[in-house]
Amino acid sequence: MFSHRTSALFPLAGLAALALPLMLLPAGALAESEEARELARQVHERPEGDDATTTGTMTLQEEGGRERVRETVDYRLDLDDGTRLSMIRFLSPGDVRDTGLLMHEHPDGSSDQWLYLPAADTTRRVASGRRGGRFVGSDLYFEDLEDRNPKLDTHRITGEDEYEGTPVTVMESIPKDADESVYDKRVSWIHEQTMIPLRIDFYEDGDEPTKRWEVGRIDRIQDYWTIMTTTVTDLASGHSTTLRVDDVIYDRGLTEDLFETRVLSDPARESRHRP
Repeated sequence: MFSHRTSALFPLAGLAALALPLMLLPAGALAESEEARELARQVHERPEGDDATTTGTMTLQEEGGRERVRETVDYRLDLDDGTRLSMIRFLSPGDVRDTGLLMHEHPDGSSDQWLYLPAADTTRRVASGRRGGRFVGSDLYFEDLEDRNPKLDTHRITGEDEYEGTPVTVMESIPKDADESVYDKRVSWIHEQTMIPLRIDFYEDGDEPTKRWEVGRIDRIQDYWTIMTTTVTDLASGHSTTLRVDDVIYDRGLTEDLFETRVLSDPARESRHRP
C-alpha cells in the first residue's frame, strides 16, 4: 500500500496486472470535462523543484537476452515563464560515452531538441518528423523524453481502479493534432495523492497498445515524490528499457547557460556541473 511516510515499492513483474476490473463511469463522463483537464494539468505541474540533477542507469534488455547498461547524468531547469530546459549525457560505455541530448520545451507546447554525436563531433537539431525515432537504440522515442504539455491533448476520465493495492484514476489522452504526436492515444493510471502515473499505455495505429511505461519504485527525496525506477516495454518484441535513479539533487541553483548547444557539444563544460 502506498504511504506518504515511506517509499512505495511496485514490483515490476506485477505491474502489468490490474487488481480489480475497470469500473466505468457514467457515459457523460467520457467527454472531456473540466475535471479531466484539471487532472492532466496537476500531473504536468506536480512539484519537482526548480531544478534537478540526476545520475543513474539506462538498461536495455532483449526478451530473454543479454543486458546493456549505460550510465547517465541528467539536468533539468524550470524557468518562471513555464519553459523547461533539460540535458541528458551518457557517461559509459564507450560506444555511447559523451552522447548527449538537449531539450528546450516552451510554454505553448512546442519544443526544440539537439543531439550531440561525439564520433562525428557534430550537433544536429532533431527534426519534428524524427520524434518517433528510437533514442540511442532504446525503447524511448525522442517524443517520450519530453514532458508533454496537456494543452496538446483532449483528456477524458474513463474510470477508477485499484492498481497494486493503490487507488488510481484512469485517464485517456488523445492529441488534438495527429501530426504533433507519434501516438494516437495514451491511457494513464494516475495516483492522485502524488499525481504520478503508475502506468501509461501508448497506442499507435491500432486498438491495442504498442508500448507500456511502468513505475517500479517511488521515493520521497527533499520532500518531492521521485520516480526511482521506470521500465518501458515494446509489447510486440518484448524488448525493454529500464531507467534507474541512483542519486538526485533538487534545487541546486542550476543556471540557463548550462543548457546551451555549446555546452552540449563540449562534455568538459558540462562535467563541471556533475555532483
